[in-house]
Amino acid sequence: MDTCLTEMQRAAIPVQVTVLRGRHLRGTKGTSLLSYARVEFNGTVIGDSPKVDSSPDAGAEYNFTCSFDCTDTSNTTDDLAHKPVILTLIEILPKEKKQKDEKMVTLGQAVVDLLPLLQGQVSFTTVVTIHPVPGTAADGIISEGDSKPQLEVSVSVPQALVPEALLANSNLLKVALHSLYSAPDAWSLTGTQFHYGASMLMPCSAERDQLLFFAGGVLKPGGEPEPVPRLKKWPTGSVLMPGSHFILESDTEAEAAEELGDLTSPEDRVFRAEAESTRKRVSWDTERRCFMDSGAVGRLLNQIVECRYWPLEIMRMPTPNAAKAGKAGKDKAEDEGQISFHGMVFVDMAALLYPGVKSIRGAYRIFPFNEADLYAKTKRRSSNLKDHQKQNWQTGRGREPSAAGTPTHKAKNLKEDKGIVKRGSIQSASHKPDGLQEADGSVPLNPEGQMYMDAKSYVVLEVTLDKALVPKRPAEELARRVKELIPARPPLPLRTAGAQKAVGDYHREIVRVADLVMKEYQELFGSAVARGDLALDPSAQEERKRKLLGELNYSGKYFTFKEQLKHSVVRVVREKLLQTSTFSDQAQLQAFLSQLYTFLVDQMHVSLNQTLQVNVPNGEARALKDCSQLRHFAREAEINADYDLASMYYQERIALDRSDPSHWFDYGSFCLLISDVTKAEECFQHALAIDQKHVPSLLLCGVMAEMAGRFEDAHTFFENATCVDATGTLAWTILGLFYEAQGNPIQAEMAFLEANKQLKGKSGDARAPSGRALPTEPEATEENPIIAETPVPNGLEVPAAPADMQDNEPHQKVDAVPTEDTQLSEDMNAVVAAGDQNCEGRGTTIFMEAAHFLLQVNALQFAQRALAQELLFPDGGPSCLYHVTLARLQLHIREFAKAKNSLQEALRASHENPDAWALNGHLQYLNGSFSDARQCYERTLDLVADTSELHAVSLHLGSIYLMEKQYHQAKQTYLRACKRSPTCLTWLGLGISCYRLQELSEAEDALSEANILNNRNPEVWGYLSLVCLQVRLDGYPLVVWCPLVVS
Repeated sequence: MDTCLTEMQRAAIPVQVTVLRGRHLRGTKGTSLLSYARVEFNGTVIGDSPKVDSSPDAGAEYNFTCSFDCTDTSNTTDDLAHKPVILTLIEILPKEKKQKDEKMVTLGQAVVDLLPLLQGQVSFTTVVTIHPVPGTAADGIISEGDSKPQLEVSVSVPQALVPEALLANSNLLKVALHSLYSAPDAWSLTGTQFHYGASMLMPCSAERDQLLFFAGGVLKPGGEPEPVPRLKKWPTGSVLMPGSHFILESDTEAEAAEELGDLTSPEDRVFRAEAESTRKRVSWDTERRCFMDSGAVGRLLNQIVECRYWPLEIMRMPTPNAAKAGKAGKDKAEDEGQISFHGMVFVDMAALLYPGVKSIRGAYRIFPFNEADLYAKTKRRSSNLKDHQKQNWQTGRGREPSAAGTPTHKAKNLKEDKGIVKRGSIQSASHKPDGLQEADGSVPLNPEGQMYMDAKSYVVLEVTLDKALVPKRPAEELARRVKELIPARPPLPLRTAGAQKAVGDYHREIVRVADLVMKEYQELFGSAVARGDLALDPSAQEERKRKLLGELNYSGKYFTFKEQLKHSVVRVVREKLLQTSTFSDQAQLQAFLSQLYTFLVDQMHVSLNQTLQVNVPNGEARALKDCSQLRHFAREAEINADYDLASMYYQERIALDRSDPSHWFDYGSFCLLISDVTKAEECFQHALAIDQKHVPSLLLCGVMAEMAGRFEDAHTFFENATCVDATGTLAWTILGLFYEAQGNPIQAEMAFLEANKQLKGKSGDARAPSGRALPTEPEATEENPIIAETPVPNGLEVPAAPADMQDNEPHQKVDAVPTEDTQLSEDMNAVVAAGDQNCEGRGTTIFMEAAHFLLQVNALQFAQRALAQELLFPDGGPSCLYHVTLARLQLHIREFAKAKNSLQEALRASHENPDAWALNGHLQYLNGSFSDARQCYERTLDLVADTSELHAVSLHLGSIYLMEKQYHQAKQTYLRACKRSPTCLTWLGLGISCYRLQELSEAEDALSEANILNNRNPEVWGYLSLVCLQVRLDGYPLVVWCPLVVS
């Protein structure tokens, strides 16, 4: 094999190998032993140690040092990576009679791995086991001992082979070829014996590639699986004895939980389990290491970017003895230049460009070799095996040292292979999916390769790197970067607890003083109380009060009680009223004293009331509106396009609890709806400042940064979201959409694969993409339009009703695209539950989950990208759920004609989908077709499954019933809405319906409930006045009309 040149020429560095001593050594004819050690590297003997006598107890002290030079042209760093130092122990037997020379017997062999020298070490000492020569007398003698024979070896260099500066940019690549399973039936364990080889090109420098050749594959029968774990072998196995050809600490692992390759489906796994236990196989278990400098690493990365599929070629070759038995002369040379059973495997190397990924492993199908397919898949025009064979035979250099023979195949063996046709100069045709048949139905041009397809043969291959080609930023660095972009908000000072304690102490002191005052009262007037002659008229009470105060002042207890309260009052001033400095202005002092006196008196009454009364309720009264209700009211205001009212509800929600990030997040989503991007970004950043692990805020901060062109910041936010929620599908999917928009398809594929894996873990039925080319952005068509994002909000004004349907009574405005009432920021996994259940026949996908979330938060551009990817996803496509979601997006941006087409497609796919019927009703309502809208809404409510638009459907349908004067139906519709999710508008609609039915008492109750929920709605006040006028309550109509007139 040609040796590769490194980036820079350097002076030779001697590598010294010192054989220190041997332990537990035994000879063939007794316990004493006269022996020496031979040291070889890279096919060259570099020294023999002196002959040393030893015994099993004493051991052999060799203390022999030899060396070889490591240069850029011979004994390179790559040679040190995949070739060991071979130590052979040779015994010298005594001369027998009539024997001129001493007889020498090879006892065993050991190997020393030089990899530590490539990892920055300048010296190391190791103890290696001597493996006996099998089938010899030494094998039995060495195996008899209780302890294995060993050699202690030291290896050193005067300076590091790879300087520290170059070591940081270098890498070690390992290619492990395990086994070929489900071998063709023509391969027989009897008759002519063959060896099996494989080859693959890998970069060795910035300009050149090298051929990795795996020889020595052995055909084995089926019957039971191979043992796991088992050691991997050195690629130079032909010069190593059994036992020493294993690489220590390189066990082959069991099948990985996340294998890549061509056989990943459940059906393929069943086939693999059967093939790996019952069918013939070819075993290599060989690992080839490649030391790569920075130039080779860069070449590897660039070649993967240019073409993700790399070819591994498979061949069969006869053993050397079988090759000698063939033809001679020219025919023999021609036959030796051919390749038998030439197959190829396409290894997808793109996963090595995923951040942090250092290895890939998978089972890959074997295809018949043909140059057309090779070029189409890998952009390579010729076979590396053929080029290697031609070069060997033309230059006469021989073959690869690791090859066990020339790939030849005799004509007489064709009969043994079940009628395989003679090859000659037949050229392989392009592989065709229908079995490599020619257009005229003739025999395929590569019949040997076709046997791989017929047997469904595959190989298990593993590629490992010491360092990832694309480093992954650690979670700590991402968190630090997010903290730099959005500093965490400092915690509020803990003054509340101190103020509460001060007020509580004041209450307790008031109780104590009151108890003392009551005792004084008992002493003065207790006897009169007991006799029952205590006067209760005001003058008598005032006289008793004057007498009690006089007694307290005369005895000095009044001033004692004041001093007892003084300390607690001081604490109230400092902790509750936060006054710690003196006043310079007399007016300010008087104002503060007035405030303090009012507060103390009020708190005194609170304390005395709790003491003198029983069954006093503890705590404050429950607020009429909590945070979830306010969010529901705000969403309803969005439905009505009443953005001022919605903003008020969101701000009131924040005022209730400013430390909840979901409150700020929902307000930011609303700001996106009204196209206030700057304020929306401020809200998302404020939520992230409160909780830097709030995943929705991280995602929306990334969306905002991407919209503003700050792509590095967006990448940081998205990537940190995947670290915070590594098991969620949403963060990975949105990260993939970002990568796709940035023109990074490999990173996007990584993110989508991870998202689909997490979805599979949650649902159990999601499937990973099956080796298909990564989806690209589709072109817009009439059937599947791709909507460009516009800043138009999704609040849509309700059109005016026709003149014949107007009843001269107010009715609420509603929106065509309502959102769900669920807490999206609190449970992101539930945003698509209703849509998934309503679309039958197919489960959700990662892109549909992302599209639902992005539509919820009004991030229309990313929602559009998610829908585009859904069309190209292998498990996706134009399903019912896709068309419903696309219709939502189109209604957001008022493209009603396209929304109508999408809804027609959705109903064609699933005629009983309630969301499709609900959106169709919204569309008809917006277009003024109230009769058609009513029919759609009624159909929606009649279906078994509930729609996610249920609240909006009730509001729309109730308003249509009012316009059509169907008051009984309107009453029932609003009554159901009030029971399910009461709001001001549902109670208002119920009140209007009852008023029109002359059910004035029920109307007044309903309108009163509406007024409690929103006392600023003029329609509520107006209908209350009408009800009061009907029941003729004197003066009350004027009272309720006053707020209405003022508003």
